Formats: sequence, structure tokens, C-alpha cells
Amino acid sequence: MISRTNLAKAAAIKYRVAAILTVPAVLLFLVAGSVAWAVNDAGLYRNGFQRYNTAARSGITDADLIAIGAELRRYFNTSDEPLAVRAPIYGIEQDVFNAREVAHMYDVKRLVRGTYWVAVGSALWIAATLAGGFALRRREYVEPAARLALWGGGVTLAAVVGVGLASVAAFEELFLLFHQLSFANDLWILDPRTDYLLILFPGPFWFDATMRVALTAVLGAVLLLSIGGAVLCYERWQSKRRIRD
Repeated sequence: MISRTNLAKAAAIKYRVAAILTVPAVLLFLVAGSVAWAVNDAGLYRNGFQRYNTAARSGITDADLIAIGAELRRYFNTSDEPLAVRAPIYGIEQDVFNAREVAHMYDVKRLVRGTYWVAVGSALWIAATLAGGFALRRREYVEPAARLALWGGGVTLAAVVGVGLASVAAFEELFLLFHQLSFANDLWILDPRTDYLLILFPGPFWFDATMRVALTAVLGAVLLLSIGGAVLCYERWQSKRRIRD
């Protein structure tokens, strides 16, 4: 028969493992959440179109470019298939994306949806770990939770800054590697002279988007570090005060 002590020890070990896994869960949540925010941010699309003079290069008006961006975001967030976007190009109404681009966007949509699930799953893991910790230890769990925030924020900050610096040094190589690892086909190999996915979203746009994601994740990590550090400092101050009293 298993004693209550052994059961308690087993539960403690399981919870400790769950807590350790919360650190990478924080990294996944901050990065995946930042990606999801960027994908759905109309301002990111609009600023990219303006910065890279997309209207003049594509023959599509600014108003229609905004509409195309909205249609892409709608596509990512619905089950509608296939992607069908029409707009006047140099005054002639036509399909914006060809069959190869449409097929590639199906793969991109699956990747985006996967990112959503990573964000949700990691958030649930973090919430369950914290809820379990406070349920079991109540007030005593404040310091362990603060340390988790410090570790999660620190690991995220180190990882994102590292990738960000690598992107600054060799973005094209990393962007190529990302496509090779993320897609099981070569549909992502497009012609920048004729394919509108590359005309509307050139390489510099993706560099900007990557930096935006990195900055958002870094800000989240810094916030966690600040909160975790402040809570630990407060708890230690309270502990010293109780000892003096």
C-alpha cells in the first residue's frame, strides 16, 4: 500500500517538474503571442505598405492595399478556403495571387493557426501551474511564483535578444532557414518580379516584422523581470522586518 507520505512526495515531484516546464512555457507564450499580435495588427501592414512604396511598385492603390491586408487577416482567422483576393491592378480588376501563392498561403495559414495554439497552450500551462501552486501553498507560493517570473523573463530575454542579434547580422540566411524548416514543399519559392506576395511583402518588410515581434517579446520579458524582482525584494524586506519585530 502506498503511504500518504509517498503520495505527497510524488505529487511534489510532479509539481516541481511542471514548474520547471513553466519557464520554457513563458518563452513560448511571449514569442507566439507576439507573432499572433503582429499577424493581426493592421498597423504593421499599413506601415509596411507606406514605408516600401508598395502602391507605386504594385499598381494597387493605398486603399486597396489596406483592403487586401484586411482580407489576409480574415483568411488567417476563418476556415474559408481557398484564399481569393481580387483588386484593381493598374486599373484592371483581377486576382491578386496566383495558384502557387494561394497554395503557399494555405501552408502559412496552418503555421499561423499552430502559433495560436502554442500561445493558448502555453498560457493555459502557466495559469494551471500558478493556480496549482497557490492552491497548495497559498501565501507561501508568492516567492516561488516570483522566481518563475524571473526565470521565464530572463530565459526569454536571452533567447530573443540572441535571435534578434543574429537576425540583424544575417537575416536573409535565417529567413531562408525558417522557410526550409517550416514548410515541407517549395511553394514558398516565388518570383519577386511577378508574384504579388513578394511585391506586397518584400524582404525588408519581414525584417521589420521580425524586429517588431522581438521587441514585443522583450518588453514582455522585461515586465516579468520587473514584477518578479519587485515581488522578491518586497517579500525579503517583509521577512527581515518580521525578524526585527
